Amino acid sequence: MEASPSLWHSYLGVILSRERQRMEHFQRAEDILLTLLESVHARDPRFLVDYARNLEAFEFSLCASEDAVTLEVPLRIDGDTLRVLARRSSPEHPAELSACCLELCSPGADLEDWTGAVDGMEHCLLPGKILQRLKELLVSAIVRCQRLFLLQPGDISAENLREDALELSLLIRGSWKPVRFDIVPVVRRQQEPLQLRGRRSDRGFPAGSLSRATEEAHFVPASPLGWRSSTHLPLLKLLRAVDSLQGPRVDSLRLLDQLREQDWGGQAGTGPLTFQHLQMVLLWSAELFPSPEDWQDLEGSVYRLLVILLRCLATQHLPHFLNPEENLFQGAAPDLSSLYHKVESFACDPQRFLRFHFGLHGFSGSCQADRETRALLQLPTRDGSCWDTAYFDILLSQFQVFRIQDSARRSAASQLLARIRQEIPQHS
Repeated sequence: MEASPSLWHSYLGVILSRERQRMEHFQRAEDILLTLLESVHARDPRFLVDYARNLEAFEFSLCASEDAVTLEVPLRIDGDTLRVLARRSSPEHPAELSACCLELCSPGADLEDWTGAVDGMEHCLLPGKILQRLKELLVSAIVRCQRLFLLQPGDISAENLREDALELSLLIRGSWKPVRFDIVPVVRRQQEPLQLRGRRSDRGFPAGSLSRATEEAHFVPASPLGWRSSTHLPLLKLLRAVDSLQGPRVDSLRLLDQLREQDWGGQAGTGPLTFQHLQMVLLWSAELFPSPEDWQDLEGSVYRLLVILLRCLATQHLPHFLNPEENLFQGAAPDLSSLYHKVESFACDPQRFLRFHFGLHGFSGSCQADRETRALLQLPTRDGSCWDTAYFDILLSQFQVFRIQDSARRSAASQLLARIRQEIPQHS
């Protein structure tokens, strides 16, 4: 059942109306955290204070649930002088297969207490030592700021600071509900801008945005001994670039994330679908639907994300935008099946879901797509044709939200559909 445009915008309007107050609370919590980090820097200048936190604030404003905010603390290390060396894998530590060592080429006295031997390599930066030092300084900073009355009782909870954690979690009161910050030390290093194999650079993004987002590598702790490359901030830079384009692209993300929290079992990050998954879907939709004609109205924009999300849920495969060989749905198969039915129900009958309810549960029951649409969503992936604009245009047509006048695109979608029906006639 098609929902009226006013219903889509009313639902979005409620989401936007709460954003200003949430951001005021976030900024209060962020100010408290910056006060702590300034104290940490005063005690150990190797931990730098980065005041340019607009990307984290942007992410917080978009996310409907109160998920943890990852905050990177840059280290005063010239990353370009480090050697990045792959770690030798072992059966005991399979999670470290993608980890690396950061070896100092010319060890300095001011980093000696942060280094050690790893896999026979000397003078490697050890994340475990850095995290321990940062934890000690944060606890000391909390005590000092309380003594100086820079903090009020109850402003900060350090109960989640764990010995073995790869991030340092603090709950900071910005309002009636605290904000959780996961503090992570980061080594930054210049790198060649990422080249996306087999894909047109900047397709669907402002010119140069991909190069700017990936010109710097970010290494964060993967274990007490190794590091891993983090794409957290590069992805947020791309998300910000998408927001600069005309059309309700990011509003579509806001709306789907509210549904994720309210109806799709995503409260407090417990469901299989996260804000980061939806963010990835939006980035793919920007590339697969680069025409401004795709982003003329809110309903059509939401369905651009929905058809990609449904395909990923049906195949249980969501490729990472910057590392497409990585499946972000890996290991979540049992939960994805029930989630698929919830998302499909919304796609078939959005009117039932575009309203706020304050009970424990959302709507019960489900609405299924027709047999041909379901068959199209579950087509096997073979030659890449099911991850292409023409394929997703077919799905948009199945949900009756295609509305594209470009004759070349309409022809490409028709030809692909005819080929699919010929190859798999039982799906027609």
